[in-house]
Amino acid sequence: MRQDAILRRAQFDDKVINYWMVSTVIICVFSIVGVVVLPILLIVLRPILRRYLDRISCELTERSLILRKGWLNRVEKTIPLDKITDLAMFQGPIMRAMNLQGFRVETAGSGGAATGYLVSMVGIIDTMEFRDAVLSQKDAVESVGRTAPLPTPTPSASNETGSDQAYLREIRDILARIETCLLSDRKPHD
Repeated sequence: MRQDAILRRAQFDDKVINYWMVSTVIICVFSIVGVVVLPILLIVLRPILRRYLDRISCELTERSLILRKGWLNRVEKTIPLDKITDLAMFQGPIMRAMNLQGFRVETAGSGGAATGYLVSMVGIIDTMEFRDAVLSQKDAVESVGRTAPLPTPTPSASNETGSDQAYLREIRDILARIETCLLSDRKPHD
């Protein structure tokens, strides 16, 4: 399998550990069991979150976005750039107070109405710049795909008649027109 060159690696802000800690404390305060285990959780949670943060990575390659996360259960997602529909930025009140941002990678068919996104990353340093780099590379990949010529059917040694080949050419031409219409309706990312 071909390895693409890594164009950019995301760096994560250590403040994201504090964000996760505060979020966990808030959840524990509002649950009966959480209040009981909160003192123990505060002692062991920081080293666990540090180890988790050390295992998170996000890399932009020539053709994909590779996301890795997890400490005990490791997950790696390779998302082809041409399948990404949006990188939605988000920032809740706690994140805003800590000057953190996150983005969600949305792809066609990812999740459902409830989630709508494939993966979420919080705490990337210069999140907007990283997002813009991903979208620029996505546009570059798509522009190369638009200029690729359509394959021309070649006559085979089978029993295809001239009318079969005419139908195939007609189907190819219809698909080319549909593709042109769909691509012309697309709006570029700002």
